[in-house]
Amino acid sequence: MPERLGAHALVETVVDPGSFESWDAPVPLEGICEEYREALRAAAERSGCDESVITGRASIGGHDVALVVSEFGFLGGSIGRAAAGRVVAAVRRATAERLPVIAATASGGTRMQEGTPAFVTMVDISAAVTEHKAAGLPYLVYLRHPSTGGVFASWGSLGHMTIAEPGALIGFLGPVVYETLTGTPFPDGVQLAENLVANGIVDAVVPTGELASVAARALTVLSGSSASSDETAPAPRAKGDPLAAASISPFASRPEPTTEEVRRTWSAITATRRADRPGIRELLRHAADDVIPLNGTGHGEADAGVMLALASFGGRACVLVGQDRRYQAAASMGPAGLREARRGMRVAEELSLPLVTVIDTPGADLSPRAEEGALAGEIARCIARMTSLRTSSVSVLLGEGTGGGALALLPADRVVAVSDAWLSPLPPEGASAILFGDTEQAALVAARQRVLAEHLLADGVVDRVIQTRRAAHEDVAGFAGDVAAAIADELSPAAPVG
Repeated sequence: MPERLGAHALVETVVDPGSFESWDAPVPLEGICEEYREALRAAAERSGCDESVITGRASIGGHDVALVVSEFGFLGGSIGRAAAGRVVAAVRRATAERLPVIAATASGGTRMQEGTPAFVTMVDISAAVTEHKAAGLPYLVYLRHPSTGGVFASWGSLGHMTIAEPGALIGFLGPVVYETLTGTPFPDGVQLAENLVANGIVDAVVPTGELASVAARALTVLSGSSASSDETAPAPRAKGDPLAAASISPFASRPEPTTEEVRRTWSAITATRRADRPGIRELLRHAADDVIPLNGTGHGEADAGVMLALASFGGRACVLVGQDRRYQAAASMGPAGLREARRGMRVAEELSLPLVTVIDTPGADLSPRAEEGALAGEIARCIARMTSLRTSSVSVLLGEGTGGGALALLPADRVVAVSDAWLSPLPPEGASAILFGDTEQAALVAARQRVLAEHLLADGVVDRVIQTRRAAHEDVAGFAGDVAAAIADELSPAAPVG
């Protein structure tokens, strides 16, 4: 097994000597519980980093670049809100200063201690990367060992060029979580860098010792010269420029959830998992004006877990992309379903119709076939597409909202949620496995992670909660009518934006 370098060692190995200039401000630790604070302090002492990413400016072969480098030794390279703020600030600064970005990932994904508020920051990072690329600037990715979870399914899969460390574990779901949830180990070799090259997901495998020369060659081709140019004036900075975001504490001190809060959280999760819970088909059958189904990606693929249609609610037409819980019970949503969703996004733009996405998923497909079909990359591309749509959009959290499969359809102008709907980076059982080594604490973890609609509203993840009159399975028509009325309201020209 080759030596795996930490963040600082990687930077020293790759950049021109003495050229690295850190952009990172200290991360304050006020406002968090003592247990988490101690974990952060211990991680800093072990890793030599104050967070799971370091960022800054350097030169490689004479080319000026911005660097975003993960430190796996800091809580598994997990991304909390402070780390996300640091990444967003660095990418936007690079865009403003017209610098290429090189992102070197090594992460297990979202930080479970921070839960859903940290999970949704993958959207913020992806949006910043999408804006950077739209400015005509290179974004290069080096996937190190290991790169899994939300990082691989967002900014780790958006590179113009993506290369990987030899023998690196790279995949959507970490093997430990997979084995805990399924009871079987993930097959050997599927989530290996070399296998991703063979399946066309990664461009090449490059040893760390050759990274500088490969990056310099790519930047020479992309810049059209042997060194970076200062002739291009910096782009104006975006409104609300978050360059100082990493210096602001992202933590909020919250009391441990009460027994009643844990019970209420688990009750909602259980309700959305019921076999008789109404889903998108019942919504359309009982409450849409009209529905004209579309089918497949247009390129020879289809996924029954995703429904694509032209639809109308309250006299307002839209393109509908929805997750169908009926079919996902038998076969989880895979890469083809996400490509079908992107077809819907394209159709909405071409017709200048609003896009409505309906989220109701126990999670994306966890199979080897899905990994080799670029599931993580498709999630990343859906997120990026949603953040850059040129038409209005509404996302509806209808029931279950698990993992990257849910996040892929979330970033809309307006996000609404049914009162017992929820959004989580992993199934609560998986989060419990990471934090406690078993699934017994799933209800407590879910409550701590603030997954419920009421929490999502308070934390600014959703804009509106739909209060239904009765439990969804007890009044299907009423449930559908309430949700459809909210959609029609959000599609109204008088509806607020953002």
